[in-house]
Amino acid sequence: MPNQLVIPSKSTSALQIGSALRNYISANHPDTSPNAFAWDVERWEELRSEAVKTTVHSNQVSVIQRYHAQLVFILTKLSVNIGLEISYLPAFEPSAPPLILRNLAYERTAVLFNLAALYSQLAGACDRSTADGIKRAIGYYQNAAGVLMYTRTTASLKLQQTVSADTIPTEFDKSALTSLENLMLAQAQECVWQKAVMDHYKNAIIAKLSAKVSSLYRQAAENIKTAQGSIHHVYPSNWLPHMEAKYLHFSAAAQYRKSVDDLEAGRYGHEISRLTEAQSLAKRGFEVARRGNAAPAVMEDLKSILDNVQNDLVRAERDNYLIYHHDPPPVSALPAVQEISMVQPLAPPALTDPKSVIDDDDVLFADLVPDAARVAIEVYRNRREGFVQELGIRVNELDQKAAKTLGSLGLPAALDALDRPIGLPPSILKKAEEVRLENGVLRIESVISNVSTLAKHNMSVLLEALDALAAGAAEAVEDSSFRESHDTSRVESSQANEALIGKAFRYREILEQAAESDELVRQKYDEWSDNIKELILDEEQLEAIVPSSTLGRQTVETQHRARELRRLLELLDDVQKERASLLQKANDHVPHDDPTQRVLSHAASFQRWTEIEPRMFDDCLSRNMDYYEDVQADIEETEMKQNALIKSIMEKHVLLVDSRREDPSVKEREHALQSLDLAYHKYKEIVRNLDEGMKFYNGFSEILSQFKRQCKEWANERRLEMQSLAAAVRSVSLASDQNQSPGTPPASPTRQITAHELPPLDSDEWQATVLPPAPVATRTPRRTAGRAGR
Repeated sequence: MPNQLVIPSKSTSALQIGSALRNYISANHPDTSPNAFAWDVERWEELRSEAVKTTVHSNQVSVIQRYHAQLVFILTKLSVNIGLEISYLPAFEPSAPPLILRNLAYERTAVLFNLAALYSQLAGACDRSTADGIKRAIGYYQNAAGVLMYTRTTASLKLQQTVSADTIPTEFDKSALTSLENLMLAQAQECVWQKAVMDHYKNAIIAKLSAKVSSLYRQAAENIKTAQGSIHHVYPSNWLPHMEAKYLHFSAAAQYRKSVDDLEAGRYGHEISRLTEAQSLAKRGFEVARRGNAAPAVMEDLKSILDNVQNDLVRAERDNYLIYHHDPPPVSALPAVQEISMVQPLAPPALTDPKSVIDDDDVLFADLVPDAARVAIEVYRNRREGFVQELGIRVNELDQKAAKTLGSLGLPAALDALDRPIGLPPSILKKAEEVRLENGVLRIESVISNVSTLAKHNMSVLLEALDALAAGAAEAVEDSSFRESHDTSRVESSQANEALIGKAFRYREILEQAAESDELVRQKYDEWSDNIKELILDEEQLEAIVPSSTLGRQTVETQHRARELRRLLELLDDVQKERASLLQKANDHVPHDDPTQRVLSHAASFQRWTEIEPRMFDDCLSRNMDYYEDVQADIEETEMKQNALIKSIMEKHVLLVDSRREDPSVKEREHALQSLDLAYHKYKEIVRNLDEGMKFYNGFSEILSQFKRQCKEWANERRLEMQSLAAAVRSVSLASDQNQSPGTPPASPTRQITAHELPPLDSDEWQATVLPPAPVATRTPRRTAGRAGR
């Protein structure tokens, strides 16, 4: 049995990549046909099926590296969650339930973990009884450590950002990855030590190598014991005792080899102290290994060094007693054994530069708009829509503020009553004529009816979509029966339509909120309908309901105050018209403001393999928002003008009231004219609310129609998928076992990782910790996959 550990691979099951991609592209890229990426999906499935094989062969390294490179590029195009259920078993407990996540970063991290496992397995398979086998093992272990370091510092970070902490597999925990990384380095350094012993290097050099082996094993064990969360259960029960026993073993070996160096230098007291310490360490290591059920090879190694130490200690004590008479110093007073490292983590270039293993023409989903760009466009449009809506709310707020102030002052009705003590003021006649020409009451009642009809139509479309989902899930009984008799990774209906059901609930909430708004508008109309109906009367009838005042003449001061107030009201009206024009300007700009081309051009400016995020388009899209922000600034300026005018109007109104004589008939006339004026403003407000409702329902109807199509497509796909699975099972049951070709043993490696040579015995390199160049695997030429049928 070997005296070193290897990392087991994580097993997985086949993925439903095709159906997940179709649903994702249909939902998130409505302008793109999922069929355009049929080749990409097929190629993805082929690459994955080859990469997840657990074959221990050097050729498998390049297979996994190519698949990882494709995943890196795919993550620049797609979201981590495309609805794809990814399942992996725990590496150290394959009998446990699999962990299933909808996360492509999980897939990438698991693939890298398996690559590190493969390197460790290749190292473990090397024949370390030969110099060439030791060299290859050194390189493989360093590659395994490099992959684990890359996983810990790069790939696992994306996973941590996109799932909750309690969902991440414990073996992907930072402490767990660091522990495995140090374990691989410790075993690589142990191979260097073994080569040095085999080549009969000086004892002082071997002592330094031993000290570093011990240090790395100790770090690996400490990573496990000091982790924030318990990761003991991740590894087999004998792994931690193995690391601790190895740490004590090589600590004893360092002291033993240094004792031989002390003997050669005539430091006899030091020799005895180091041998005593080595004996204590070896005994502790043997006891840890025994209690922890460490591998027999580990216990044999400890037994061997313990025998050597005890024999040398007996001899040293006898010689010192009879000949040298040196006093052995305490161990704490001895110079520490220096460490020298000859290994380091070596991440393969295929990981740090993934585009080096894939031609640009071979990348998957090259023509798909990056998901981040699509999200950025969506975010911008939502932001713009919300911004323009806020502008409308702000304009209406300022207009209502002015109308409320004027209403409290009885303006402009008070001036109309003074200017025309009998008959109707031109402003009222103009407003009444506008309502009559628009068939005001009929218009409102007609639009209310149309809004109600559209609301019912939208709800019926949503219910039809839900019926389609129910039809798609109707095969649940058949699906359940199929699962009982066959092993399948097919997602259950309740999970497969989870996103669509969520959308349906959100759409229902929106329709219910819209219905509440519709009811408020109807109530407003019921409250003001009688007053609005007065506006559609002809001039004679309208004049009859407005009383005339008995005030036949006015003082010069009253006339002067009235003229001043009229001028201020006209200026206020100009401010309101300017504000309405600014709002219309913003609304007119929206249809011409398409950010798509700007975003896509900006996305093209990034390096092709760069992982794009929506925030990277903020500067690009902020320039589009400048237009609306300028409009907002202009609208805010009108508030200052309005406030100044209202202040002047209030002051002049006080003077007008003081200057005129009190007459009840004037008050009655003012009240009647004010009622007509308010009715006109309520009419305009109700019409505006109804038009917004019509616009909303018409736009939402398109969204719901598209949603209904998606639901029907999903239901059809579920039905066809079930039929296809059933047909496949029937076909397999008829197939003969003879059609299965026997597996062939893996071919001989086409390449090897060339390990560094140890420096000569008299080299100065042994006194420094500068590392030699690392062994790097050379990539074998690969055949470029064709894109037939793309």
